[in-house]
Amino acid sequence: MNQNKEILDQIRGGLVVSCQALSTEPLYSSYIMSRMAYAAQLGGAVGIRANTPEDIIEIKKTVNLPVIGLYKQVFEDSDVYITPTIEAVRDIVAANAEIIAIDATNRLRPHGISLDDFFKEVREMYPNQLFMADCATYEEAIHAYEIGFDLVGTTLCGYTEQTKGVAIPNFELLQKLANYSKIPVIAEGGIWSPEQLKQALECGVHAAVVGTAITRPMDITKRYVQAIQK
Repeated sequence: MNQNKEILDQIRGGLVVSCQALSTEPLYSSYIMSRMAYAAQLGGAVGIRANTPEDIIEIKKTVNLPVIGLYKQVFEDSDVYITPTIEAVRDIVAANAEIIAIDATNRLRPHGISLDDFFKEVREMYPNQLFMADCATYEEAIHAYEIGFDLVGTTLCGYTEQTKGVAIPNFELLQKLANYSKIPVIAEGGIWSPEQLKQALECGVHAAVVGTAITRPMDITKRYVQAIQK
């Protein structure tokens, strides 16, 4: 457990860079993500967030930062796609991610399984693993804390039916969670500028994750092009 405290201390107050590319994106490659992670480390990142066991394994060969690992998988019977099954958790554990991110919204998981039943089984299997709850609302984050998650994040705010249209970064939610939560809060979602990053950390959160604004050149380019087209 002391090791877990060291991991949390290592990311405290800093920037975690999300290095992810889906199969439909130009930079889809474990090797490219590992170089992206290395660039982030050289730039001062305190941690990396990464998707798939393959990417995590490759990234860990290159950087010595804590990794928040997840496994995005799509199932027809559920909207949950961030580490949605026990098998996905097992694969990320095997890839040696220091923290594992799991969808902790109130939606049913694949095969109609509730979060509570799912996480009870996960926690019994891996009692000493750090788990991050990817949430969309204040209530979901508090519930995740109550059932034993080690960190809560605002990752899915604006991306669920319940929060569709909510402006992100949701600084009000960050402030509210930081004021209440007895466990580390991770600001994630919609942070596009250094100023927004600073504002998120000033809410009192433990750390913040930035992805698209740093590691998705196609989206960054689109943002610039849209600005001149207006």
